Amino acid sequence: MATMDMRMRLVDYLDTGASLGAGQPCLTMAGRDYSYAEVQTLSYRIARSLVTSGIAAGDKVAILSGNDPIAFSCVFGISRAGAVWCPINPRNEANENRYILDNFDCRFLIFHSAFAEMVEKMLPDLPKLVEVVCLDAELPFAKSLSAWLDGVDDSPFSRAPLDDVAMIPGTGGTTGKPKGVMLTDTNLEIMSALTLMGYPFKGRPRYLALAPLTHAAGVLCFPVMALGGQIVIMPRPDIAEFARLIEAHAITHTFLPPTLIYMLLDSPYLDKTDLSSLQCFWYGAAPISVARLKEALVRIGPMAQFFGQTEAPMMITVMPPKDHYNEDGSIAGDRLRSAGRAGPLVRLGIMDGEGRLLPAGERGEVVLRSSLVMKGYYNNPAATAEAFAHGWHHTGDIGYLDEDNFLYIVDRAKDMIITGGFNVYSVEVEQALAQHDDVLDCAVVGLPDDKWGERIVAVVQPKVGKKIDAQALIAFVKAQIGSIKAPKQLEVWADLPRSRVGKVLKAEIRLKLMQR
Repeated sequence: MATMDMRMRLVDYLDTGASLGAGQPCLTMAGRDYSYAEVQTLSYRIARSLVTSGIAAGDKVAILSGNDPIAFSCVFGISRAGAVWCPINPRNEANENRYILDNFDCRFLIFHSAFAEMVEKMLPDLPKLVEVVCLDAELPFAKSLSAWLDGVDDSPFSRAPLDDVAMIPGTGGTTGKPKGVMLTDTNLEIMSALTLMGYPFKGRPRYLALAPLTHAAGVLCFPVMALGGQIVIMPRPDIAEFARLIEAHAITHTFLPPTLIYMLLDSPYLDKTDLSSLQCFWYGAAPISVARLKEALVRIGPMAQFFGQTEAPMMITVMPPKDHYNEDGSIAGDRLRSAGRAGPLVRLGIMDGEGRLLPAGERGEVVLRSSLVMKGYYNNPAATAEAFAHGWHHTGDIGYLDEDNFLYIVDRAKDMIITGGFNVYSVEVEQALAQHDDVLDCAVVGLPDDKWGERIVAVVQPKVGKKIDAQALIAFVKAQIGSIKAPKQLEVWADLPRSRVGKVLKAEIRLKLMQR
């Protein structure tokens, strides 16, 4: 007897929320509420239109947009059509987006008009795309969403997916090229379960999303929807508006990377805002200053951390508000340096280079086994095999576990820099620097920074007879890969420290910079 596919799909979170109150607000932005029923109906029409446009089950459909309720509604239409969602970071430059759309085999692109110029420029190099649709405008090269959906039946519709892959986000690598992370329905179900088990949820949640919905802020929406919660979306970072919305909507849950938490702590609005509704204020995506975290615990209250990565989304370890305190109610100072403990559906370990698990207190690579872990990298079996060596998923982070199984991350194995909540790989920045005619060699490292978590620091060796203008070179890099990935600090050295075989010694560079 044939077995039925009973997996929880992305669209099931929407439908579960609707079953708890179809008329309740689902997505809210700029004072406009979209009820669960409205988002459901829109997802029916989007799914039918994708099928009419020739999108088959398993095809990849990309969304390029800032935070927007209609753009996020499209995610559920994609899922309902049995297709695969490819979120595109709106802060990427055109070359990176072109690479993602082509290498992930995307066949359809939905985009906001803010990116029209970029999309038009990319289109000639993207022959796999069968159609592009603009969310909010009719363009010479793209139908508007309203025109594309004109006359489409809005009755319930669903098509079975080809397999269990639900979404393929891109992530950087040591080469600087994004890899496609195949996240399955089960991965997202486990992530949602760990979220709901690991953190306080009382009543119908109201979640404020300021950070990009293409990243952590987006996948946190799924467990909120499973409880019939409301998602209040901010189109752009604005700390004053963030504080206002917490009070206006009696927000229960929210997430900010440390950089924005520092801005909130430094703003004049925080102490004037009623925060009594907050049950859980998540932080993550970058190292946080212990001093600022202590301040946040006093002035904000229920702070909660998570540690994850694209390949094992969000909830490798969890640290709910109660774990920030000792049994007597005092702040657990030393523990604030940790990333929490593994959730109940995650087996966490520390491994040496030979594949041996290490005891408490010893440093090695953070590894895990869990249904949270991705299916693999899209069309990249070599990278998948490397990530899954010795039967464990390798995070690329160096850390240790204490006697109470709290994880402490002390370094990153692959020179990844986390700045303002975004992952930046040093090799990609070095490649951009090296394209300048006056640069002979360079090295990029991350240094601790109170605002950004880590700041990108470049050390450049000029060609003989050439002089480097630091600000001009930073501008040169920004033009290629964007401001997030550009160095915040650039120094010119006559030579770089090297090993006997000529390899640049980044550890020595970092040490020298830290000693100043």
